Amino acid sequence: MEILVCIDDTDNLEFGSTGKLAQYFIDVLEEKGLGKGSYITRHQLYVHKDIPYTSHNSSMCFIMECKKDEYENIIQTGIEVLLDKSEEGSDPGLCVARLEDIKDMELIKEYGRRAKKEVLTKKIAYDTAKELGVHLSEHGGTGQGVVGALAGIGLRLGGNDGRIRGKLQIPSEDGYITAGEILKLTDVEVIEGLNGEEIDPDEIIKLGQKIKAVFLYNTMVLLVFKKYDKNSKREIWHTVERKHYVKY
Repeated sequence: MEILVCIDDTDNLEFGSTGKLAQYFIDVLEEKGLGKGSYITRHQLYVHKDIPYTSHNSSMCFIMECKKDEYENIIQTGIEVLLDKSEEGSDPGLCVARLEDIKDMELIKEYGRRAKKEVLTKKIAYDTAKELGVHLSEHGGTGQGVVGALAGIGLRLGGNDGRIRGKLQIPSEDGYITAGEILKLTDVEVIEGLNGEEIDPDEIIKLGQKIKAVFLYNTMVLLVFKKYDKNSKREIWHTVERKHYVKY
């Protein structure tokens, strides 16, 4: 079965990374034999003067494929990880949800969408979590991270928000590769243009220095755009630059 896990606000301005802690969390769960973790999605939340956050106000979500009876073990492991590894001055929040037990799928998705454009409170988060039947808890500081932890679950379930944590490693001797080869060599399932263009498997793609995928259509998507290539002496597809994927 699928259990969704999201953490938020585990770092401070000087130390820590919620993304790295999410990966550590997965590693611990797998070492304990509690299941297999997915890739991590980073979800950008509302940036506002009334919302305390460290650098970007984003939460990190992943899915564990495991047995149903591991639910409580995953929660307990999450609590231990946050208490042990969260940075001083952070306000960690943890949300854990069995997919099949979520009582109102549209409610949790709508909560996630609201967190991208509204100032939400801990009370709203806890009330929503209770109505949904999901675990939500705070583990230090003000506990404000519960707001983003619940939002990350909703946005992951929405299927069209966030960036995949980490850079894609795509082997190529000269920096050029076909779309079809990328699909074979990586976990990318869809390659498309910034305007939704369908990319033929035989199309050549120029690889950039930092290749990142985004989370669209409930899967890992690599975005590309047309740009003149001096070697090819024509416009070809390039992997997107930071200015393109920063909005995800």
